[in-house]
Amino acid sequence: MKTKIFIDGSEGTTGLRIHERFAGRDDIELLSIASDLRKDTNERRRLINESDITFLCLPDAAAREAVTLVENENVRIIDTSTAHRTESGWAYGFPELSDNHRKAIKNGKRIAVPGCHATGFISVVYPLVAGGILPKDYPLAAFSLTGYSGGGKKMIAEYEANERHADLEAPREYALTQQHKHLKEMKAITGLSCEPLFSPIVADYYSGMVVSVPLHTGLLAKATTPEALTAYFADFYKGEKFIRVEQTTEELYGGMLAGNTLTGWDGLKIYITGNAERVVVSAQFDNLGKGASGAAVQCLNILLGCDESKGLVL
Repeated sequence: MKTKIFIDGSEGTTGLRIHERFAGRDDIELLSIASDLRKDTNERRRLINESDITFLCLPDAAAREAVTLVENENVRIIDTSTAHRTESGWAYGFPELSDNHRKAIKNGKRIAVPGCHATGFISVVYPLVAGGILPKDYPLAAFSLTGYSGGGKKMIAEYEANERHADLEAPREYALTQQHKHLKEMKAITGLSCEPLFSPIVADYYSGMVVSVPLHTGLLAKATTPEALTAYFADFYKGEKFIRVEQTTEELYGGMLAGNTLTGWDGLKIYITGNAERVVVSAQFDNLGKGASGAAVQCLNILLGCDESKGLVL
């Protein structure tokens, strides 16, 4: 029997990418909505309650409103917006963090997919806090390089216009007020006592990102080196097919981490670089893959009890 799936917000970047990942799957039945009814509340309510699982690929306010339309108690929701990531009763869709995270997704009816910047940050900070290496009150800073697809249709159109502002030719730092919407989950999921200083940067390429967290080893709770941290991360993520801890940087072009290297891939790579005094822990992945639609489909696969990588590229 096929699982009935509805994508509320199927015409957005994330919704379209989720739809693409269902190509060739014979275990699901996609419920479609007519283009002229995409914002019709009654039609959306009907399809949500007819589905077994509904993906919400909507702005935050619309995602919250969509949840109120659920009348069938058996309907499960996978929300890709920011709206519910730290809400009680919602499983956080990052199964590699712990057995409890994976079980919460498997048994949950409400799953919140992590944000793209948050995915990179949490993938490197959560293990450090969990292992007692990074104090919860460490004054963390992080920076993130991302392609412009993360800004949605408006930003994509802006970058791909025939005539565009000269500023778009260079990387641009944003969220300058330290109010980025991913900060809340970055603090809550890792257990930090305060939000990090966070500097995201958007550049003139379509997709992919690198999130990096610099650390002074002398301020850590346990003495360590890049080599020791590499071994620690490899053990923490042992057996996780979506996360690869790289043992060397020799394969990097020019010895540099590029934002677009993993475009089209649904996993995440972790690099630990630096020296005995200063270390940088970096996560490299596709903001549209492990940072969005790929992670959403991984959560779906967990719900369905099939191979987590089904329909994904690893």
